[in-house]
Amino acid sequence: MLRDITLGQYYQTDSIMHKMDPRVKLGGTLLFIISLFFFKNFLGYIIAALFLGTAIKLSRVPFKFMVRGMKAIMVLLMITVLFNLFLTPGTPIFTVWKLTVTFEGARMAAGMAVRLSLLVIGSSLMTLTTTPNNLTDGMEKMLRPLRIFKVPVHEVAMMMSIALRFIPILLEETDKIMKAQIARGADFESGNIIRRAKALVPLLVPLFISAFRRANDLAMAMEARCYRGGEGRTKMKPLIYARRDYIAYICILMYLAVSIFVGRLSFS
Repeated sequence: MLRDITLGQYYQTDSIMHKMDPRVKLGGTLLFIISLFFFKNFLGYIIAALFLGTAIKLSRVPFKFMVRGMKAIMVLLMITVLFNLFLTPGTPIFTVWKLTVTFEGARMAAGMAVRLSLLVIGSSLMTLTTTPNNLTDGMEKMLRPLRIFKVPVHEVAMMMSIALRFIPILLEETDKIMKAQIARGADFESGNIIRRAKALVPLLVPLFISAFRRANDLAMAMEARCYRGGEGRTKMKPLIYARRDYIAYICILMYLAVSIFVGRLSFS
């Protein structure tokens, strides 16, 4: 299951999405996530799914690879659906033991499931089509106005990019440690919740040690290359908007306008 997490991974291929400016993808992802909260009916979710499906098609990333990331949040998704399904008051549909399923609860549960799925896939698309270096440069450019308030923009962008990049590395490390512990007789699946939590201790200790060791190696490598922050640094490949980026901005704004219209239409 750990290998199924796609957030933070980069999928190398030649596509329009990969060639786009990272600022376009960062801004588009943010606006797409915001738009998901405008919708009150399934017409909006259909529009969002079509928009996301078009972006996935342009990225040339296999859809099976992208959907694979949903397996990692399946538990969270099921908990969210069940809470909305049984704890939302409204018109009863049927009763299971002392829990009543309502029409409003079923509608809200379905909406939350679709919203969370689109959110995860949309976020994964950004990292799958953007290298860590481009992601850092894009964040730094977008956060540059905060320098007026003495915010260390370059350092913040660097930390966020490193954190995203370390997600697949630490997951791979966790998978290796888990397999090594299982080979030594560790059992992570049987027993109650308390017993399973105790069984994770032999997994967490070496994982934390490995994480600190990797962080120390990275810090030493950056210091050996005379890294001293973003002040006065130049870019080997500066970010420059191309024609496709302006077209992408227009498409994103058109989608956002349609989202706002559909969101307001749902109240009538």
